[in-house]
Amino acid sequence: MAHLPSRRRLALAVPVVLSLTASLGFLPAAASAAPVPASAARTADAGTLAYVVNTKVDHGTIRKVKKAVAEAGGTVVAAYDRIGVLVVHSANPDFGQKIRAVRGVQSAGATRTAPLSAAGTTDEGAAQVLSKAEAAKVEKASDAAGQSEPLEADQWDLRAIGADKAATINPGSKRVTVAVIDTGVDDTHPDLAPNFSASQSANCVGGVADTTPGAWRPYDPAEDYHGTHVAGEIAAARNGIGVSGVAPGVKVAGIKVSDPKDGLFYPENVVCAFVFAADHGVEITNNSYYVDPWLYNCMDDPDQRAIVDAVNRAQLYAQKKGTLSVASAGNSNHDLDSDALEDASSPDDTTPVTRTVDPHECFDIPTQLPGVVTVSATGVKGAKSYYSSYGLGVVDVAAPGGDKFQIPDTPSANGRILSTLPNNAYGFLQGTSMASPHVAGVAALLKSTHPHASPAQLQALLKLQADATSCPTEPYDGDGNGVVDATCVGGKRLNGFYGFGVVNALRAVK
Repeated sequence: MAHLPSRRRLALAVPVVLSLTASLGFLPAAASAAPVPASAARTADAGTLAYVVNTKVDHGTIRKVKKAVAEAGGTVVAAYDRIGVLVVHSANPDFGQKIRAVRGVQSAGATRTAPLSAAGTTDEGAAQVLSKAEAAKVEKASDAAGQSEPLEADQWDLRAIGADKAATINPGSKRVTVAVIDTGVDDTHPDLAPNFSASQSANCVGGVADTTPGAWRPYDPAEDYHGTHVAGEIAAARNGIGVSGVAPGVKVAGIKVSDPKDGLFYPENVVCAFVFAADHGVEITNNSYYVDPWLYNCMDDPDQRAIVDAVNRAQLYAQKKGTLSVASAGNSNHDLDSDALEDASSPDDTTPVTRTVDPHECFDIPTQLPGVVTVSATGVKGAKSYYSSYGLGVVDVAAPGGDKFQIPDTPSANGRILSTLPNNAYGFLQGTSMASPHVAGVAALLKSTHPHASPAQLQALLKLQADATSCPTEPYDGDGNGVVDATCVGGKRLNGFYGFGVVNALRAVK
């Protein structure tokens, strides 16, 4: 279930009014990947596959391409005409090759390597549910400390970024919404219900938004708890129940994108989510996942290139409509500024093939797309979490994501992050999945304080107001086994472990 995303991003305040051509220029046409698995359309020789077909954005071209799709043996499932992206199903093994030859088609490819049948997230390890006995212990400590939420004594992460103090100044505006693009959100949870925005929530599985009441909830609460945990980290209400989020006064929405069969986050689902969020006035999206089935999408493969193109068009559309996207850096402890990485997990919907990729040329999305904020994870001691990916010029900012080797002085002595779980429960998780929503919450506070700030300006503020954190002075041994696990490069103001520093919620509201 745990996925290991990566990220590469540089600029402090680069405007995000990038054209599609410019953004794809950021993603080189050549890529290094040896060996590269065969294109999905060739490996799945029977059954129906899903495709994204990316066209020029004009009505005449789109109309002609739709006709060509039918002639090539395809069916248009969803059409995002404003960004020139069609979601298509076809059982023709030659569909990809045929449609790429059609005039007006700029890229096209299969979004999976297994035929369609009649969650790829960035948490590290399973959830640890807080028992009633453990909760009672925490509640007693919280009451003794005068904390407003019964389980707040275990929330070392809020104190680490000043979110507890920020809430007394400005808990965030109800006019700001953070959409959790994830496995679904249990909006019936008493800590989420007060801040949940049903009108900005949907189920995007299959590439078409379903806004039926409750469609955004997890398929299986026992397994699909990830999105509910993330939502609580962002905006659990300060209502005298359970925990508090970083921005307990803002709205939170759920956009479900995980496939019910395998839990994976396929491209057409994510395209739908970004467009839906943009069209429904969402200011910030949280993305604690990578787009399946490829951990790294190499631009010399037509299927993978088409996936990058489609998701990039959708997230650029969202940026231009005022939506800032925040994403997790991944749990592989990879140096994402290195010359080569080993990817042994792709494709994750069939049989993975080990390949060596250059992370500057083979891209993890949406995290490596222009304008997306990339987040690394820290533990209670402020050090990089042992699992967190890193890289100079890759990570934008850092935030608490938890670390089982960094033990806090809290009632539960648990170094992970405590938040909401489905069915009115609470539990601990760790991962860059948990770091990203802390940044999304701080971004929501910044948007509440600066309501007219653009996505580019919000990203700049996140970096400028972060607490600069230097590389460790001693060799980094995250798990304490005596082996150097990673090397931090850079200075105090910008380095590979922490980017521009650890975000600061208190500074965001002052």
